[in-house]
Amino acid sequence: MLDGWFLIFILCWVVVLITLFGIGGFFMFRKFLKRLPKEDGKSDMDWEEYYVQKTKDLWTDEQKKLLDELVSPVPELFRDVARHKIAGKIGEVALVKKVKRLDLDTIIKGYILATPKRDHKFLRKKMDELNIDISPYEHLF
Repeated sequence: MLDGWFLIFILCWVVVLITLFGIGGFFMFRKFLKRLPKEDGKSDMDWEEYYVQKTKDLWTDEQKKLLDELVSPVPELFRDVARHKIAGKIGEVALVKKVKRLDLDTIIKGYILATPKRDHKFLRKKMDELNIDISPYEHLF
C-alpha cells in the first residue's frame, strides 16, 4: 500500500504539519498570556490600548510619520503590532511625564523602552540613520 516515495512524502508532510501547528500554537499561547488579567484587573494589551487611546490627540502627522519610520525595520507581517506596542509605551511615558504635547524626547524614550533588548542593535542603527543623538538615552539601554 504505502511504499517508496509516497510513504516518504506522507512522513515529511506529517513532520511539516506538526512543526507548523507547534509554531502557530506557540504564538497563540503568547497572545493568550498577554490577554490574561494581572492583579489590577487589566491585561498588558488592555493597558496598551488604554495608553494609545488616552494620548491619541497628542500625536501630530509629523510624529506619526516618525513612528512609521522607526518601525520600518520590523518585518511587514509584525509592523502593525510593533507600531501599536511602541505607541502604547510612548503614551505611557507621556502620561507619566504629564506632557501636554508629544516631543521627540518622549517618543525616543518610549521607543527605546518598548523595543526588546535583542533588537537594540537595530534600534541604534535606525537612530543613526535618522541622525538622532542617543547619548542622552544610554541609561535606557
